[in-house]
Amino acid sequence: MRVAAAELFISAAAASQFPREPLPQIAVCGRSNVGKSSLLNVLLQRKHLARTSSTPGKTRLLNFYRITPNPPALRPFFFVDLPGYGYAKVSQSERESWRRLIEKYFESAAPLVGAIAIIDSRHGPLDSDVELLAWLATRALPVILVATKADKLTNKARAEMKRQIASALAHLPWQEVIFCSAHSGAGSQELWQAVTGLLRS
Repeated sequence: MRVAAAELFISAAAASQFPREPLPQIAVCGRSNVGKSSLLNVLLQRKHLARTSSTPGKTRLLNFYRITPNPPALRPFFFVDLPGYGYAKVSQSERESWRRLIEKYFESAAPLVGAIAIIDSRHGPLDSDVELLAWLATRALPVILVATKADKLTNKARAEMKRQIASALAHLPWQEVIFCSAHSGAGSQELWQAVTGLLRS
């Protein structure tokens, strides 16, 4: 898929700021510093649209990116970048604020068609990742599982990690893991195919 236009529509700090346009939305979830922003920039063919940082926890709001595909066979949609979880150095009260905001988002009337769950290919799914995927499963939400930083792995290590992921998530409803690299762009086409599938479902 090619992107005709991509913009940061709003960074929402409260449910009252969520967009009211009846466009499909895809939530983008993952631990802090897992590479969510870098992956979005590669997918959207924009170098600095999503802010990247070496400091975990940079995304502290819900960032709504309005995407217009080209060709226009698909209608515009939103990628919704959620605050990262895990080891961001923030206070417990701020973590709780993030959690409430994210729960309000999933409980809102937004036309949410699926989620992209991102893990680090070098480490595989950690307990917090498994917890997220289990929670998404309770909502019967289609999930695209993405393993980032795949350029850091050899082909042999990638095959072994794929087996480890399958074993760790055997009890959850997922179909395939897509290995991606923001550095090389590897996996972008496969990910777009999966995203297109969500938008057409």
